[in-house]
Amino acid sequence: MATKESILNKIQILITNHFKSPEEAFNFFDKDSDGKLNREEIVTLLKQAEISGFIRGIVSRKLIEGYDKSDDELIDWEEFKAAVDEIADESK
Repeated sequence: MATKESILNKIQILITNHFKSPEEAFNFFDKDSDGKLNREEIVTLLKQAEISGFIRGIVSRKLIEGYDKSDDELIDWEEFKAAVDEIADESK
């Protein structure tokens, strides 16, 4: 099974290689343009990051649990930025 480190690395690679900035990535995956990523949008991001279909649901739930500071079960831009910053810090 993929480790947290390998999952975060794949997300970082996706954002770095396919988008000019984390904000561009966020806006791309925010399909309904409500300023928040719902679970379905997060699963799409994980699919693009080549996270195995078997664990995408688990990882999306864990990402929401870990970064959703407003307890609305959505990831807003500030929460997404905090996650991206943590990923960048862990890769140094």
